[in-house]
Amino acid sequence: MNKEIMGSLAWGVGIVVLALAATGARKLGYIDGDMVNRIVLGATGLMVAAFGNRIPKTFTPSAGARKAQRVAAWSMVISGLIYAGLWAFAPFQTAVIGGCAAILIGMAVTFGYCLMLKNRAKAAG
Repeated sequence: MNKEIMGSLAWGVGIVVLALAATGARKLGYIDGDMVNRIVLGATGLMVAAFGNRIPKTFTPSAGARKAQRVAAWSMVISGLIYAGLWAFAPFQTAVIGGCAAILIGMAVTFGYCLMLKNRAKAAG
C-alpha cells in the first residue's frame, strides 16, 4: 500500500478510535455528549488541515496545476483550522454554522481560482 493511502487510513482509524474513546468517557461520566461532538468534529477539522498540508507535496506536471494545488492547500488548511477552532471554543450553533461556512468558503475559493486559471488559459491561447 502506498504512503498516501496509509496516512489517510491512519487518520480515519484515529478518528474512529477517538470517537469510541470519547463515547466511553461519556458513558463513565467524565464528559458530556456535547464534549464528545466537539472532540470528534474538532479532530475532523484538524484532519482537513492535515490533508491540505499534504496537497503541495504531491507531484503535478504543469505550472497551472501547481498554482491550483497551492491555493487548494492554503484554503483547506485555513478552513480546517477555523473549523477545529470553532468546535473547540465557540458556542454549539456558532460552531455548526461557522464551521460549515469556513469549509464551504475554502471550497469556493479553490473552485473559483481553478475557474480563473482556466479562463486565463483560454484567453491566452
